Amino acid sequence: MMRKRIRQLQRYRDIVIALVRHGFGFLVEESDLLQRLRIPIRRFQVDDDTDRKSIGLRIRDVVEELGPTFIKLGQIASTRSDLLPEDIVKELEKLQDDVKPIPYKQVEEIVEAELGQSIATVYERFEEQSHAAASIGQVHLGVLHTGERVAIKIQRPQAAESIRIDLEILADLAAIAERRFAWARRIQMEVLIAEFGKSLLNELDYTKEARNAEKIAEQFKDVAHIYVPLIYSDYSSKKVMTMQYIEGVRLYQEDQLNAYGYDRARIANRLIQALFHQIFVEGLFHADPHPGNIVIQPGEVIALLDFGMVGRLTVESKFHFSSLIIALMRQNTDGVIKAIYRIGLIDEELDMAELRFDIEELRERYFRVPLSRVSLGGVVNDLFEVAYKYHIRIPADFILLGKTFITIEGVVTKLDPTISIVKIAEPFGLQLLLERLRPKNLTSSLLKDVTDYGHLLIDFPRQSREFFSLMKKGKLHMNISVPDAYDFLRKLDRIGNRITFGIVLLSFSLIMMGLIIGSSIVGRKHYFLLNVPTIEVGFVLASLMSLWLLFSIFKSGRF
Repeated sequence: MMRKRIRQLQRYRDIVIALVRHGFGFLVEESDLLQRLRIPIRRFQVDDDTDRKSIGLRIRDVVEELGPTFIKLGQIASTRSDLLPEDIVKELEKLQDDVKPIPYKQVEEIVEAELGQSIATVYERFEEQSHAAASIGQVHLGVLHTGERVAIKIQRPQAAESIRIDLEILADLAAIAERRFAWARRIQMEVLIAEFGKSLLNELDYTKEARNAEKIAEQFKDVAHIYVPLIYSDYSSKKVMTMQYIEGVRLYQEDQLNAYGYDRARIANRLIQALFHQIFVEGLFHADPHPGNIVIQPGEVIALLDFGMVGRLTVESKFHFSSLIIALMRQNTDGVIKAIYRIGLIDEELDMAELRFDIEELRERYFRVPLSRVSLGGVVNDLFEVAYKYHIRIPADFILLGKTFITIEGVVTKLDPTISIVKIAEPFGLQLLLERLRPKNLTSSLLKDVTDYGHLLIDFPRQSREFFSLMKKGKLHMNISVPDAYDFLRKLDRIGNRITFGIVLLSFSLIMMGLIIGSSIVGRKHYFLLNVPTIEVGFVLASLMSLWLLFSIFKSGRF
C-alpha cells in the first residue's frame, strides 16, 4: 500500500511538471495539487517556445510526455468531437503509439507464466525480434507445432498496474476540476474519465479482444470475401493472444495493390457494405478500420485485424441512427431534431429556437445536393459541431460510430473517389425502418406501451396521494414559465387522452377475447346482439381502433 502511495505521489509530480512546462501552470495553481505535493510552482520551468504553440499542440505535448496511459486516453479523446474543440481534436489525432519494444527475456517470462508452458513446447518457432510494439503490448511472429503461422500479442509488464494508477489519479483530478472549473462541469469530466478508463481497461484483457474477433467472424461466416483470423484459445490468456497470421497487402501499401492488379473499386464497395452490415444488422462493429488493420488477399478478399476497439448498438440505437441519416438526406429538420433528442443528452436550458436555426442552416448545406456528392463523414462532423455548440453530450457508442464512418470514408474514397457512402447507407437505414414497421414488431411495441400505461394507471393513486401530501406541507415547487404553459397543458392533455384510449382498447380487446373463448367452449360460431354478429363487428372495430392508435403513434414519430 505504501509503495503504491509513493508511486502515486511521484506520478502527481510528473503530471504537475508536464502541465507547468507546457503552459498550463494556471490549472495547477487553481487546483490543490501544489498543496498536496508541498512544492512551490516557481520550482518548475516553462518551455521557451510555449507561447508560440496552440493550445491543442501544447495538450498533445503534455500527453506524449506523460506516456502510454495518457497517449491511449488522448487517442480515445480524439473521437469526442461533441465535447472538445476541433483544433484540440485534430492535434490528439496525431498522437503516435510507437514505443521501444521490451527485451525478449521479459517476453519469454510473460508467455511462459501466462500459458504455463515453455515457449518451445507451445511454438515450433518464435521470432525474438518484435514485429510491432505499442504502449500496451507488442507482437511477435511464430509457428505452431502443427505448422500454422501465428502472430503472438504480448502485454507489456506492469502495463496494467501503471494504467490503473494513472486512472485513479485522473479520476481524482477530474473531481478537482469539476469543483473548480465550469467547463469541466459542463463536459461532465468525471463521467468522461470513467468512460475513457473503462475503454482502456478493456484493452488490458486480451480475452475480450479474442471474443470480439470470434463474434465478428461469426457475422461473416457465410461471406467469402470478408475474413477474420482464427484465435487459438488454447494458447491465449488475458496477457497473451495467439492468432492466425494473415498474409497479404496492407491497404496503405498502394504500390503493391496496383502491382497485384487488385480492383480498388470492388475493395471499397465490399468494405463499406461489410461495415453497414455490422452496424445496421448486427449492432456490433469494428471501430478502428484504419488501413493498417485491413489486409487484401487474392480475389479482393478483405481480412480484418485488431478487435481491441469495437462499437455496440442496441436495437433502439440502430433505429435512431438510421432515422437521423434518412432525415438528413431528406432535408427533414424536425426529423433531425427528434433524432438528436433521442440520441443525445440535451441540457434543459437549451435554446430550441437557436438549435432549429442551426439545423435549418445545416439542411440548406445539403439541399438538392445529389447523394453521390454528399460526404457522410462531413455530415457527422457537422452534427458533432452542433452538439459541441449546444452542449449536447452524445453517448460514447454514437461518437465511436461517427468516427468509424469518418475513418472508413477516408479509406474507401481513396480507393474509389466516385463511391457514395450515403447512397449505400440509405437502403440499410430504410430496411431497418421497414423492419420496425412489421406487424410483429409494431404489436410488440404496442403491448409494451399498453403495459407501461397499465403500470402508470396502477401507480396513479399512490402518486396522487404523494402529490397532494407535498402540496399540503408546502413542499411542492413548480417552475413553469408562461410561454411554456400552453404547450405543457396541451401535451399533458394529449398524454391523458392516449392513456384513456389505450385502456379502453385494452378493455375492449379483453371483452372480445372473452366472447371468442366462450363461443369456442359452448361450440357456437357466432354471437348475435340485436341481430348483429357481435364477434365479427367487434373484431372490425378493434382493428380500426388499433390502426388509428398505430397511425397516431407513427405520425408523432415516437415508437
